[in-house]
Amino acid sequence: MTTPRTEHLVLPGVLTAEQAAATVAGILAVQREDGAIPWFRGHHLDPWDHVEAAMALDAAGEHAAAERAYTWLARHQNDDGSWYAAYADGAFDDVTDTGRETNFVAYIAVGVWHHYLSTGDDTFLDRMWPSVHAAIEFVLGLQQPGGQIGWRRDEDGTATADALLTGSSSIHHALRCALAIAEQREEPQPDWELAVGALRHAIRRHPERFLDKDRYSMDWYYPVLGGALTGAEAKSRTEEGWDRFVVPGLGVRCVVPNPWVTGGESAELALALWAMGESDRALEILQSIQHLRDPESGLYWTGYVFEDDAIWPRELTTWTAGSLLLAVAALGGHEATCQVFGGEELPRGLDPDCCG
Repeated sequence: MTTPRTEHLVLPGVLTAEQAAATVAGILAVQREDGAIPWFRGHHLDPWDHVEAAMALDAAGEHAAAERAYTWLARHQNDDGSWYAAYADGAFDDVTDTGRETNFVAYIAVGVWHHYLSTGDDTFLDRMWPSVHAAIEFVLGLQQPGGQIGWRRDEDGTATADALLTGSSSIHHALRCALAIAEQREEPQPDWELAVGALRHAIRRHPERFLDKDRYSMDWYYPVLGGALTGAEAKSRTEEGWDRFVVPGLGVRCVVPNPWVTGGESAELALALWAMGESDRALEILQSIQHLRDPESGLYWTGYVFEDDAIWPRELTTWTAGSLLLAVAALGGHEATCQVFGGEELPRGLDPDCCG
């Protein structure tokens, strides 16, 4: 195991160099030899959270471990370009949810682009391109006429037309990263440009095309985090939901009105705030969730029920630690993380609102 690079992972009131190294080591301790990164050993792996943890490893300079995670995805991709929603303890031959969720499948593009920006490894990008291409084609097979993306295809092949705002916003981010990969390889994908433009238009202008999940904080901030809303639109949306979801000194509610704050949602909101240029508020959010840190493992508890003063569930998850490390890396100026989540250099696609 290499010594993690933690200089950009040091943040006052959030992480010291020693704490950052412990958090990275905590994720590495969960990773299997074949590259799989389950939530924790004995729990399941889902492809989205697997990628989130791998990105955190790249942000810490653990590039070989991150590459093993992406190799796991390439090796176990289904023939239709997808992955299943859950694998027991990261075992590819022990599938516990045979659904194929579009936002889970698309997220490989974000991770692969982040790894390339972190390493400059053209050979890696060439090797992963077929997996990224197949994944995006699977996802766009569920795009609806209104631009939104159906959220799942079941084991029997039945496609779900219903779309989730959080999932589609994450896919919007993934499509832009996929287009960046295509541009780097000089393999234009005009259909993807049209698709991401139509998706962005749906997110910005047609909330009725998505299932109503307004109680969930992810539906509040993900259009910003995924890059569909920027500038004044992002600012307005953030202010609109702030008092509903943010619990001062504790973090971000997962769902209102439940008295439950969660580390993953809090760290993701911090990333969205950073992308908006509000680093001070991002720092405050990250500082507010340090009560979730487990000093022994360096990992973070998933959530806290503040009315009962109870950690719940009793899970130290790799993706919670990963999301926090990525938020800290953005605030610390890690170039690849800033480029991926800042979004300024990502292709925008052909948006009817801006290109009409």
